[in-house]
Amino acid sequence: MAAPVGDGSMDLMDALRETLKNAVVVDGITKGLRESVKKLDKREALMCVLAESTDEKNIIKLVEALCKEHGINLIKIDDAKKLGEWVGLCKIDKEGQARKVVRCSCAVVHDFGRESQALDIINEHFKRTVEA
Repeated sequence: MAAPVGDGSMDLMDALRETLKNAVVVDGITKGLRESVKKLDKREALMCVLAESTDEKNIIKLVEALCKEHGINLIKIDDAKKLGEWVGLCKIDKEGQARKVVRCSCAVVHDFGRESQALDIINEHFKRTVEA
């Protein structure tokens, strides 16, 4: 898991989850490979999230190449089911638990919605990776 960032209260994955949920609220997220690639190619993406557990390795190469070519920030996470849950590809039961989660190999954010501490943490992460 990622190390704590910022004031230590939220790590990168928590910040990513919150940012994706904010983007879902304002319909600012594109889910799935086909639609995500369209957004990346049109340079409409602000950030891309890629699941490394994807079976087809060419998908990873394609998304990485598009992000690099167009200068779009890319975050990789380990599990496609986790990404599916974070972007709303699931049912929520009465207890608030996610059920029937669908895998999502790629998601693109084109509107972050409201500013938040989570978004600041993600932007700080990108600044540090560019400097490194």
